Amino acid sequence: MTYRPRVMIWALVGLLGFAFALVAHLPVRAADLQVDLELVLAADVSGSMDDHELALQRQGYLKALTNPRVIKAIRSGQHRRIAVAFVEWAGPHWQNLVANWTLVYDDASARAFADKIAESPVGNESRTSISTVIDFVAPMFKNNGYKGTRQVIDISGDGPNNRGRSVIAARDEALALGLTINGLPIINDRPNPWGGPPSLNLDIYYEENVIGGPGAFMIPVTGMKNFAQAILSKLIREIAGRDAQEPGSGPKTPPQTTPKTEAARLTD
Repeated sequence: MTYRPRVMIWALVGLLGFAFALVAHLPVRAADLQVDLELVLAADVSGSMDDHELALQRQGYLKALTNPRVIKAIRSGQHRRIAVAFVEWAGPHWQNLVANWTLVYDDASARAFADKIAESPVGNESRTSISTVIDFVAPMFKNNGYKGTRQVIDISGDGPNNRGRSVIAARDEALALGLTINGLPIINDRPNPWGGPPSLNLDIYYEENVIGGPGAFMIPVTGMKNFAQAILSKLIREIAGRDAQEPGSGPKTPPQTTPKTEAARLTD
């Protein structure tokens, strides 16, 4: 009658061993993952961009995300992986999380992320609220399951903030959280779809009002035909974390400007 406790003990040991072996082979939870970069790509889809420009922008992101040079930059990092999300934005009531946080570490994972974006139709709304998209994106870095060496918001847009609260206030609050905001101002000489003038000094506006944080920089886009190359260069630089100056741009952290630099709130 004394063998039963021994049998039970050995059975328990076996079950524990099996459980430990099973846990050891489970994939690491995202909450445990360290990455070289947490990046939110925020693309402007406001009414000042026509269907052709929206298509060029979307294709530019898709091509850049799957470019071998981007994959090489990701694989060259300490952790050899990044976490990335994609948001499209316009006025105060249009912020669309097209693709939520995704781990990208090779060609297949990059393609899967790009496919998520491609599957979503491109929306469009009037007005431009950079402040609202900053407020929308900033909380996304909290409890997202990743711990990045750097946390970056990448904003592309073709006009200044003309709706919502002060973009300077939104920017400064995001910077206080330790985030970096980079910019991709689209300087287009084409009038908007209803004949309004283009924003020709948008790079200066982004420098003074939008970008900021450790290593912040912007790359102005001169016309949508150059968007794909610009976003490719920008992604490589963001992933690599370089401080070296790129042609046509450099690390630019804006001064603590006063709201008067934002006074020209144009309607788009």
